[in-house]
Amino acid sequence: MSEQAFLIDKQQARLAFEKSAASYDEAAVLQREIGSRLLERLDYINHQPQSILDVGAGTGFCSHHLAERYARADIYALDFAMNMLRRARTGVSWWQRLRHRYIFINGDAEQLPLANGSIDMLISSLAIQWCNDLDRVFSEFRRVLAPGGMLMFTTFGPDTLRELRSSWAKVDGENHVNRFFDMHDIGDALMRHGFAEPVMDTEYLTMTYRDALTLMKDLKQIGAHNVMQGRSRHLTSRTQLKQMLAAYEQFRHDGVLPASYEVVYGHAWVPRSPDETKCNPGITVKFS
Repeated sequence: MSEQAFLIDKQQARLAFEKSAASYDEAAVLQREIGSRLLERLDYINHQPQSILDVGAGTGFCSHHLAERYARADIYALDFAMNMLRRARTGVSWWQRLRHRYIFINGDAEQLPLANGSIDMLISSLAIQWCNDLDRVFSEFRRVLAPGGMLMFTTFGPDTLRELRSSWAKVDGENHVNRFFDMHDIGDALMRHGFAEPVMDTEYLTMTYRDALTLMKDLKQIGAHNVMQGRSRHLTSRTQLKQMLAAYEQFRHDGVLPASYEVVYGHAWVPRSPDETKCNPGITVKFS
């Protein structure tokens, strides 16, 4: 299968998130947990940004917490789905509006509509997997971050939804589950674009379901269903669906079905001077 088949159809991804904005918060349990774990890492970092960009802000979970943590910072919440931003805007309290300059931006991570060096901290939780070109993403992140600026992000790795992918593979040869970037490819892209002191680590989280249909319903409810360009354009038949559900049963344990998620965390800095890049010791990789 060609590489083109695995690329994200950006238009379809945007439409999926536009449609799911109203139901997103109800189903996004895992997304909030990962966002919380990302934000907890800020407890160990001495950085006081004046401007913060949340790329893939969604309904505003990270943006709102960043506003509480950094009381004097301007908050820029960016998402490519306008309905998500509308939901995020309604979640801003009057007190946050009073204390912050809150800016909501409808834009794409691969083409950020911000000035060079205008951001002190860039946070992105579970947005990079909806991009096609890692080099373009990190080039844009590097461009808008000021010298001494910090990048922190999460994304999903290749083992994500492996049970669902394996079950569909026993039915047909079609793409049913999005493909995800490998941690080492992400780290290499950070290096290519001059980020200093990059640190990458992973952890595995498992959600459990009474049946695979509930999993698929949850994925649809948050807009995270298959939007690859090589996805089948035909409706899945009842026979195919039954075959997939039967194949998924091999993973049942203690009465429930697992859905595995490989969560990749990344953290890096923009050098204050060219010498910092030259002295970069390389990527630190940690496995949890």
